[in-house]
Amino acid sequence: MTDAGLLAPQRRALILDIVRRDGAVRVADLVDQLGVSDMTIRRDLDALARAGSVEKVYGGAVATSGTTADEPGFEAKFTLESTAKAAVATAAAALVEPGSVVAISAGTTTYAVAERLLHVPRLTVVTNSLPVADLLRAAGREQGATAPTLLLTGGAPTRSAALVGPLADQAIRSLHVDLLVIGAHGVSEHAGLTTPNLAEAQTNQALISSARRVAAVADHSKWGVVGLSRFAALAEIDYFVSDDGLDEQARSVLAESVGELILADTGRP
Repeated sequence: MTDAGLLAPQRRALILDIVRRDGAVRVADLVDQLGVSDMTIRRDLDALARAGSVEKVYGGAVATSGTTADEPGFEAKFTLESTAKAAVATAAAALVEPGSVVAISAGTTTYAVAERLLHVPRLTVVTNSLPVADLLRAAGREQGATAPTLLLTGGAPTRSAALVGPLADQAIRSLHVDLLVIGAHGVSEHAGLTTPNLAEAQTNQALISSARRVAAVADHSKWGVVGLSRFAALAEIDYFVSDDGLDEQARSVLAESVGELILADTGRP
């Protein structure tokens, strides 16, 4: 535990160093590390966010460069919004039918969906996500023939552990899948679904073109965030799965724009 007697500017400089090093921080972890109260940490994050040094999210903060091309890594995003992601993933997994072919894009929320599909009978999973592929390979070793069949697209890895590029796009365009589960860096009324990575946007478009139905998974913190490149308009989405933290304005826009809006219950008061 760090000395709790640090002055506020010293403490905030230390927090900023941690965010820049790890890409993200959680309030609970900072409370333990710095030996101060939850409210003190939240005030520090508020001050850093006002200065444009970090971007606040539920339960913590992430690094920000102030640009639409900023792309946090998989590990940096994995623990953020964990309650919302779990609820969204459970709701999205319910859309998957036994015996179907499902494509799963890269991302931490889509990874959470994949975790809930390991025992769906006769499932084939197409993915460009290295973590999802590792998860399914491990399930194959443990479950044998009952585990989902894995088809990995190939391609060049991004910082967020997505396989993208011409090789991935060519492989995906040759396939036909029943349902695509796709994540997004950001979602907004006018920009639609976006990512900071241009190559990933193209691969996501290939995934959408290959799918009979598209389910977008994005917790409430993604609303209003705009990445560098759009890969889908809201009207292209058959199911938009989010959580009950989504504000009323966002709910109204999505209900009018997508095929079906599904809001998962997080159990929050």
